[in-house]
Amino acid sequence: MSAIKTLIVDDHPLVRDGLRARLNRSESVEVIGEACDGQQALDMVVSLRPDVVLLDINMPVMNGIKAAEEIMDAAPETLILVLSMHDDRHYVTQLIDLGARGYVLKSASAEEMLNAIKAVHSGGIYYSSTVANAILKKPESPTDALTDREQIILGMLAQGLSSKASAAELGISPRTVETHRRNIKKKLGLRSMSALIRCAIDSGLDK
Repeated sequence: MSAIKTLIVDDHPLVRDGLRARLNRSESVEVIGEACDGQQALDMVVSLRPDVVLLDINMPVMNGIKAAEEIMDAAPETLILVLSMHDDRHYVTQLIDLGARGYVLKSASAEEMLNAIKAVHSGGIYYSSTVANAILKKPESPTDALTDREQIILGMLAQGLSSKASAAELGISPRTVETHRRNIKKKLGLRSMSALIRCAIDSGLDK
């Protein structure tokens, strides 16, 4: 079985040197080139046609997100394995949606790096454990910033209850309900009633 042709893309020379040294210890992987930014990576993918691209996110000229998109358009047979220091859900899901086959943190061991490359090359996917947790983590709802009472009142608003009806239900005055509504608007940064109702529905508070 021939070695997996791999292109390393990172704007830090020390990182590239370290990755090349790690990967060259294995007969399964052949580092065929290195790029320092997304544009250079795209040019090298077109000319070298690597099997796998180890792609950083934060780079000059063209960042990793844009580079991934351009690479998959230019060479759809080349597989993207993201290599980053970030395990933020936003980065992870954005790159997965673009078609990246894996996401490994720069803190990964040499063994994990090799396993990730092999998994992606064989048609599978690979995510570092903390990255997988970020994917599975439920996104925070904007209404989490509200108190329990404010969430209840927002839910009643979404159900069509007036301030008077909500007050009667909760055993408080209509004026207090209105005060809560004003605080809710301020915390959520919403001005219109329709926006409040939509937020409540999206957060499941209307049930």
